[in-house]
Amino acid sequence: MSKLKAVDFYCGGGGMSLGMMQAGISVIAGIDNEIKCKRTYEYNIKGAQFIDEDVFDLKEEALAKRLQLKKNDNSLVLIGCSPCQYWSIINTDKKKSAKSKNLLIEFQRFAKFLNPGYIVVENVPGVLRKKEESGLQEFIDWLKKKNYKVHFDIHNVNDYGVPQNRKRFTLIANRNDSKEVEPLRDVTDKLVVSDVLGEQNGFKKIKAGNKDDSDFQHSTAGLSDLNLERLSYVEKNGGNRLGFSKISHLQLDCFKNKDNSFKDTFGRLWWNKPSPTITTKFFSVSNGRFVHPEENRALSLREGATLQSFPKTFKFKTNSTADTARIIGNAVPPEYAKRIGKAIVDNFKSYGR
Repeated sequence: MSKLKAVDFYCGGGGMSLGMMQAGISVIAGIDNEIKCKRTYEYNIKGAQFIDEDVFDLKEEALAKRLQLKKNDNSLVLIGCSPCQYWSIINTDKKKSAKSKNLLIEFQRFAKFLNPGYIVVENVPGVLRKKEESGLQEFIDWLKKKNYKVHFDIHNVNDYGVPQNRKRFTLIANRNDSKEVEPLRDVTDKLVVSDVLGEQNGFKKIKAGNKDDSDFQHSTAGLSDLNLERLSYVEKNGGNRLGFSKISHLQLDCFKNKDNSFKDTFGRLWWNKPSPTITTKFFSVSNGRFVHPEENRALSLREGATLQSFPKTFKFKTNSTADTARIIGNAVPPEYAKRIGKAIVDNFKSYGR
């Protein structure tokens, strides 16, 4: 029986690729035009090429030749986790992200050309809510016409071994048999913050502005004296900015008389709950509920990566905190990717070819 192999479009720093590798699938290439991801991807995804190409310019035949891909290969997995800012409910500049709205359509060119055994698409839930405009509906119709069995739904990765509430659209298409392939779910393993962070899990106490130049990268952003004073009033284990809202010199002008708005700003994580969605700004206390449950600081880079289910052995090879945080926040949680990959492996084994 031939071994499953995958090509990961819009691979970023390698969250999806890592999970596929952990599931036993050979990742032969990752494709992304964000060059800042290249060193991280190549260092951690051993044996895979990082193809620095804009998918709009990449041709199907050229990619197939470069990677020696064959059409109608039952053992090939094509993955498309396109950047999703345009379809996100998070308030983003839609003009800046307008080009990204067609990335799913561009990925479909390669799926239609290669007709692989398996296709995986992961994205924000908004791509399903706007399935006509995003091109998703047309793609699903094509898949069914080509006799793929298609699973698609919104999943919370916390149901799949990730200590984080993060809802994602996931599509898995399989044309090797008539079984619908779904990520392997185990609701008994719903992890919370205390399962992975804290001193008992190898995270020593640090202060805001800590610089860790080791590969562990337990580094955290610095804070002004005023913000440190604000955090001193935020209740431990789940408190929010209302802790300092009645102290005139600490209350921010933008929040005056708005106690019910943006309460997660300056908010602490709970030990006994999953973290909120880890975004690319998780290292900032003013961009969401990203304050440590007890310490007066934002999450460190390694803490954010751990909440995304990256193993501590994963090394981020970048030149700045912001670049590392962007790789972490944009990634598919590797543990969730592994659950997708294992479902595909199980299906391929039972299919027997």
